[in-house]
Amino acid sequence: MTVTESAHERCASDDAHLLHDGILRRQSARESAARTYARVLPIVPVRARGLTIEGADGRRYLDCLSGAGTLALGHNHPVVLEAVRKVLDSGAPLHALDLATPVKDAFVTELFRTLPAGLADRARVQFCGPAGTDAVEAAFKLVRTATGRGGIMAFTGAYHGMTEAALAASGHACDVRVARLPYPQDYRCPFGLGGSRGAELAARWTESVLDDPKSGVPLPAGMILEPVQGEGGVIPAPDTWMRRIRQLTEERSVPLIADEIQTGVGRTGAFWAVDHSGVTPDVMVLSKAIGGSLPLAVVVYRDDLDVWEPGAHAGTFRGNQLAMAAGTATLAHVRENRLAERAAVLGSRMLSRLRELAGHHACVGDVRGRGLMLGLELVDPDAESEAATEPGERAAGAADGGSAGPAPAGPAAIPGAAGDGTRRSVAPPADPAVRRPPAAPGIAAAVQRECLRRGLIVELGGRHASVVRLLPPLTLTDEQATAVLDRLCDAVGAAALSRPGRVGGQFPPLGRRPPSTTGPDGTD
Repeated sequence: MTVTESAHERCASDDAHLLHDGILRRQSARESAARTYARVLPIVPVRARGLTIEGADGRRYLDCLSGAGTLALGHNHPVVLEAVRKVLDSGAPLHALDLATPVKDAFVTELFRTLPAGLADRARVQFCGPAGTDAVEAAFKLVRTATGRGGIMAFTGAYHGMTEAALAASGHACDVRVARLPYPQDYRCPFGLGGSRGAELAARWTESVLDDPKSGVPLPAGMILEPVQGEGGVIPAPDTWMRRIRQLTEERSVPLIADEIQTGVGRTGAFWAVDHSGVTPDVMVLSKAIGGSLPLAVVVYRDDLDVWEPGAHAGTFRGNQLAMAAGTATLAHVRENRLAERAAVLGSRMLSRLRELAGHHACVGDVRGRGLMLGLELVDPDAESEAATEPGERAAGAADGGSAGPAPAGPAAIPGAAGDGTRRSVAPPADPAVRRPPAAPGIAAAVQRECLRRGLIVELGGRHASVVRLLPPLTLTDEQATAVLDRLCDAVGAAALSRPGRVGGQFPPLGRRPPSTTGPDGTD
């Protein structure tokens, strides 16, 4: 390389950084204080393909945020681009309100092809505003109209959106019409038990609230739940608990609303997360991946609930033709290429690797997930531990589907072995005196920063923003998965070493450590 060429490259690099810094500076000066991702991910994406984003500064990142789970096929997948171009080139209207179009007809046909057994044959679909929270609002209005009742039951740790009723169901607003119920989990079980016993108590609590005339909770218009809580910390619901909740609601004529906004379209290792338990909900709220990266949201529900009047729920942008075309292509590609099954297999391998990581770092309290919806809960092992909710806290795994956690030390049997081939959180058997270390949002934030330094984008979630979340595209290759885990493991090791007053060995390498930049396909 000549001196002149080197100077040109330096000038180009300087210009790129000036562009990058200028855009971020103007964003900070002009955009709302409510912005979130931009605060912890100071990057300026200019190009993207598959798993990889390229920033204005020339750096490349492996994107395991995927638009908060929107990008089932990653960025700019060829089948999505082709579908969008086809509509653009056809001269078809891009804005059609709720009129019938060939594009919409193809989308609904493909969507119904994937729905859980027992729903597709008698389903109705309502197109609403383009965000998931719009679908949640529509679902609440639907069940209230159909039942004549006003209350909604929801679960602790839930996240259903940012509009008023959705926020109330998520526990972020006070609404006397929302009753909150315990959501089962192993690592921080609300009853101090975890496993099948904790899940059974959670179901009994729900049954008691529904049936006790003095519970203070009238029979509700509906119950909404996430089969895997995403923003709540990647907490999979046990399959037996899901079936029990379905039984309780069905026997009492309470419509069950499944929020599959983030879990749907193959994310958890089944096309819809309710498929793991064989549950058929009365209502499903869908968004994110169903639009193939473009804004789209729908409510799918049983035909006997379809009693509202024309215009009872509407939205100007409920006829997004480009989103429907992109969504049809995405749904078909996931179905035809069995990407849900691929997510189950690859997700299991990644959990095994993350369990190995947890075995080397006390700050990794739990590893859990389902399919390619994965989470690591970071804790402070040096702080005073939290007391168990009840005596007898144990870290038993459930006898049915859910997450996988750190492997037990020594030869102890794993109580989380599941009859359906999945496992819930697994940790060393505990006596009644065992207490969980407190959540460590500071360490989680440090892991996120260290990941970004290594060219890996991850999200935080959980009750105290202490869970590092991975939502890679379903098109993730084995090589890309290794690159993601290498960087994450390295970042956890660096964050663990940087804890105040802590010294010690870093997590030993489990393969080569990748560079901070990658090729366009996410590999070196």
